[in-house]
Amino acid sequence: MSSSLRRSSLPVLPVVFTGPGLNRLIAAACIVALVALAAGVWLQPGGQWRLSALALVGAGIGAVLLLSSFGFAGAFRALIQERDASGFRAHAAMLALASLLMLPMLAQGHLFGQAMRGDATPVGIGFAVGALLFGAGMQVGGGCASGTLYSLGGGNGKLLGTLLGFVLGSALGAWSMGFWWSLPSLPGVTLQGLIGFGPALVLQLAVLGLIWRLGRGAKAPSRLLVAGGLALALLNSATLLLAGKPWGETSAFALWGSKLFTAVGIDAHAWAYWQRPGFNTQLDRAASLDITSIMDVAILLGATLAAAGAGVFRPRWGGDLRAWAGALLGGVAMGFGARLSNGCNIGAYFSAISVGSLSGWAWAVLALAGSWMGIQLRPLFGLDPSGRRSWGRERPAPVGVQAG
Repeated sequence: MSSSLRRSSLPVLPVVFTGPGLNRLIAAACIVALVALAAGVWLQPGGQWRLSALALVGAGIGAVLLLSSFGFAGAFRALIQERDASGFRAHAAMLALASLLMLPMLAQGHLFGQAMRGDATPVGIGFAVGALLFGAGMQVGGGCASGTLYSLGGGNGKLLGTLLGFVLGSALGAWSMGFWWSLPSLPGVTLQGLIGFGPALVLQLAVLGLIWRLGRGAKAPSRLLVAGGLALALLNSATLLLAGKPWGETSAFALWGSKLFTAVGIDAHAWAYWQRPGFNTQLDRAASLDITSIMDVAILLGATLAAAGAGVFRPRWGGDLRAWAGALLGGVAMGFGARLSNGCNIGAYFSAISVGSLSGWAWAVLALAGSWMGIQLRPLFGLDPSGRRSWGRERPAPVGVQAG
């Protein structure tokens, strides 16, 4: 790589774009935008109060992610580079509470007039390729889907490149799904489907407790990080209660990208991904009726509001041109991989395990392997020049800097 490219950087943002005045302005704008979003999705044709409630849940998720700097990519990287399991201990606490809340909800079948659904994803060649790609992409792109949204909300402009790559990669993944579905796979299986809800919950909590205990000799996760994970478990459970399905993020990126492809003359209606029952009308509906789209926008607004409210919203480029190239390419890899494996760290890992899907455990192992591959590529994009980075032990400073 040429020395000129290694030295390349983006212009410095003027001082006028930072400071307490900007934070107050951004906070006010986010409040107005969140109120408009919550009211708009309820009052639009076909809207309902549950969409407004989910917008507020999404805003809460964004605020929790930013204020606790709860991440996934950093936890994978710390385990590989430093044998530091503190991030996974925080994940175990989050997954334990989510399982304790969500598996009994699924066992009820219906709650407050809403059917409860926790799908199991088939595991096959496409799934494995997707999880590996996602793991590699999140190490190069600067964070996973949730990390992308909350770090962008904190003012890190580089994550805009990751988000754009996510949308493009997700659309390309949707376009190719007919091929990947034709490859061999095992049917989706849930733990409760094998042994029943009660034993499944006991076994899952035992495994998560073992993960917590095995990591006791490592550096402990900060209380803030654990509290953030527990808050996310509560908010994911609220999502299941309101939407009838757990929290997910990346299906919205596939929808946005496919709509853009259709708008420029490439008809995504012909793709196998959009011809499935329940999906075949989504391209013709407003994205404002899509639960995942609403929550993704709300997560971004909630994170921005939290950063501005804490006085730490700081617009910045987030790196030089090499870092931006890594963000874009990492986003494409994550978007493509998320379609193949039916989700990201949220849908394919956090939510999948919380509803008893065994695919969630398989995804975590494969994404860990993919993360190792991605870590080898990070120096090419000017990331981790020292090869080491601590994570998950103290509250990052400033708040809102991507922990993953």
